[in-house]
Amino acid sequence: MAWRWEVLSLLWILIEGVSSRQWGAWMPQTISAFSETCVAIPCRFDYPDDLRPSVVHGIWYFNSPYPKNFPPVVLKSKTNTAHELYMGRTKLLGDLQENNCTIQIDKVSLELQGKYYFRADLGGYNQYTFSEHANLHILDEPFVVPPQEIVSGSEAELTCLVPDNCPDMKPSVTWVEIEGLEHHSVYARLEDSSGAWTYLSTLKFLPSYRNHGQRLGCKVSYSGSDMEYKGFVTMDVKYAPRIVDINTPIETTEGTHVMFVCVVDSNPVSRVMWYKEFTLLKEDYTANLTLELEYVTYNHDGIYICAAENEHGKVNKSMGLAVMYAPWKPSVNASVIAIEGETVTIQCNTQGNPDPIISIVKDKQVLNSVIFENELVLEIPAVSHEHDGEYWCVAENQYGHSNSSFNLTVVFSPLVLPESKCTVTKDTVQCMCTVKSNPDPVILFELPEKNLSVSELDPGFVHSQRNGYMVSSILTLQKESQLPQVICSASNIYGKKVHELIFQDSNNLLWGKIGPVGAVVVFVILVAVGGYFIKTREKKNIPESSSFIQTETSPTSYSGDGSSKKNLGKIESGEICSLEGK
Repeated sequence: MAWRWEVLSLLWILIEGVSSRQWGAWMPQTISAFSETCVAIPCRFDYPDDLRPSVVHGIWYFNSPYPKNFPPVVLKSKTNTAHELYMGRTKLLGDLQENNCTIQIDKVSLELQGKYYFRADLGGYNQYTFSEHANLHILDEPFVVPPQEIVSGSEAELTCLVPDNCPDMKPSVTWVEIEGLEHHSVYARLEDSSGAWTYLSTLKFLPSYRNHGQRLGCKVSYSGSDMEYKGFVTMDVKYAPRIVDINTPIETTEGTHVMFVCVVDSNPVSRVMWYKEFTLLKEDYTANLTLELEYVTYNHDGIYICAAENEHGKVNKSMGLAVMYAPWKPSVNASVIAIEGETVTIQCNTQGNPDPIISIVKDKQVLNSVIFENELVLEIPAVSHEHDGEYWCVAENQYGHSNSSFNLTVVFSPLVLPESKCTVTKDTVQCMCTVKSNPDPVILFELPEKNLSVSELDPGFVHSQRNGYMVSSILTLQKESQLPQVICSASNIYGKKVHELIFQDSNNLLWGKIGPVGAVVVFVILVAVGGYFIKTREKKNIPESSSFIQTETSPTSYSGDGSSKKNLGKIESGEICSLEGK
């Protein structure tokens, strides 16, 4: 040990030679010793150059630098006295006249753990307590330092730290419980930390997963003494995960309960994950991750992967789940409005396991079908009003069936039907204009000779009835000596049609011969026939002749005064003759 103090003294002399001396002290900030052994605290001090003391004394205090606090005296050199706790335990190793204040404390115990301060006494008022101090730690066992991590297959080191600050006792270190370690060896060295010395014994070995949880220790003993100190550490060997158990592939049907189990061995605990293809379903840091599917549907069909990873590696295994299920609800076009003559394509897509039979149906008739496919396409090259209606896409297999509807609406310009004509009675003229159109048309009656136009917006003259795409408008006029020319025009956003209405019977004598009663009978018959033709055309979509006479609307008298202008915006005063003979 003597060589250590010589080195420290030389270092202090070198420091003194580069600067003028002031009050200052040097000692290790921390120093350690085993209980019941001894410890030597190395210490150097200095004082100003202008002081020339004839003799130098010193005092060591415990836990306080201020004498007024009456701290325990560890050792007082002038009187060689000490607190009862330190009596017979302390001695100066250094020469105070040479600025060496090193002290040794024997048989240290836990109550002596704490801070140690030195006070220089140069005589008179030249006394100074240095703020620098040493922290003494009392140990019951050596400290075994494991590496940051022990990884299977990578060389590892354990180091046993033993304080070596007692000049009278030399430690001896051995490793215990090292059975089962592969390729192990021991190396030793001495390390200085600001005057505090530590003996380091290093055990090198090649760990494996078998060493995980194994306890290793170092034992410190002293020659000529039965004192022993042991320190242990339990090895935490790290290794990558291993999947030790997982389900086999499963085939099931919808509505069943399925459980997947993945058992993983690793250290540290791995992040275990269940994926469906590339979608993460569940994860946890565990050794056993269970995935439960409470009610299996077609959405659960696919490949499932159990993956585990930690910082030392990763692993995964996959398994398949086949779910047999009825076809999905077919996906079809959104409802479409098509112009007559256009090409319309109806697409029907679905999915089932096994692949289904797909059909497109209209009015309970199968228009097209495919077997064991997921898609069906129906193309209508030129739509007409006969194609208008609701279509169904039907898919089925042995596990069930499903369907979806599709509405096709065909729009077209107005068509004035042949039954549009005028009918003459004894006192009135009724003109019916029957139009087929989608969307609804605007029907206008024009009397060119009178410069007059009327529509259903003039309810005093025109009455309309609608049935599906069929619209019948009836114009009722007061009969005159000469029959007027009547033109029917029908228009919507897709076009316009103009049709001159013919008169069914222009012989005025006919009505005079059959009389009023006969006229009423004929009128009722015509109304019935007109209704029949409208209904028949709606059912068969085939033009047929009929007459439609509005009987509920009383004849309107035309006059030259302003009483009728509120209904007929285009009537010119004096152009219409009334029944009163004007």
